Amino acid sequence: MATPPVAGVRGLVAAASMAPSMHNAQPWLFEFAAADGLLDLRADPARTMPITDPRGRGARLSCGAALFTLRVAAAYYGWRADHVLLPEPDDPGLLARVCLTRAPGRASPDDRLFPAIARRRTSREPFSERPVPDDLRQALVDAARTEGARLLFPDPWHVESVLDLVDEAEQRQRADPRARAELARWTRLTEKSLAAQDGVPSYALGPSRRYGRAPVRDFADGAAVPGRGRAEFERFPQIALLGTSGDSARDWLVAGQALGRVLLEATSRGLATSLTSQALEWRELRRFARDPRSAMGAVHMVLRLGYGPSGPPTPRRPVETILAVRAR
Repeated sequence: MATPPVAGVRGLVAAASMAPSMHNAQPWLFEFAAADGLLDLRADPARTMPITDPRGRGARLSCGAALFTLRVAAAYYGWRADHVLLPEPDDPGLLARVCLTRAPGRASPDDRLFPAIARRRTSREPFSERPVPDDLRQALVDAARTEGARLLFPDPWHVESVLDLVDEAEQRQRADPRARAELARWTRLTEKSLAAQDGVPSYALGPSRRYGRAPVRDFADGAAVPGRGRAEFERFPQIALLGTSGDSARDWLVAGQALGRVLLEATSRGLATSLTSQALEWRELRRFARDPRSAMGAVHMVLRLGYGPSGPPTPRRPVETILAVRAR
């Protein structure tokens, strides 16, 4: 059984690390057993957010997105990436185990998404009011379904309800010193902090909102940032809700892979995207985000989609800090 060389696995992990994560915390660790071709994915306990993500749902969603991105990279380079979620019941920190083997032919049609990995950004810029076509919306719905999750484009009344929940969540965050401190931990506003390999740097904040209802988190938390302007955002933002029927750790990993697929599909088709989880970080608000008429039992992410600037890339941790190699 042919297994990938260590250098090849480093490339796959580098691609996986381009996945989105809450506050760009990059809460993933990988361990490669070179003799067996097995790559384990773990949650990094040092990158938790006990206030805004006390159950670790957001971290596992991010790790699921990294897992899907790794699957795309593996397919592109001709490797099969058969994976098992939560393979060790007594080890909940082990999120997935991937078996990498050489594919005799084309590994997967998902290799077409590989170019989108480097182009995908979280854009905090204004989008135009141009509507996303129905056929493209359906393609994104199908992408989520492929991974066992659901993507819902809510009706106008539901959009307004979700945006109201985001507004309330932002007010709660501003009133909670612990939540504000946690946000500040991952925000890079000073020249010294800009050298960090994680978090959200000032150049990726986007403009502050003059008006509009786009659900874009203000990582500056009201602080003045030199050179940051103001702009008019969408009056009618186009959002989608990503969720699953259940709300277990496995569901979070399933939803994370679906998130990865939806974002790469959207990017490959020319859409700009951003993510918002404010309303989902407060338990008493999160339950109101779902449409009671749908089969979606739990909402895991709110996506903002549209046409506009993709935004700048954000920093990533070096591969050697997130990948351990075990020779035997």
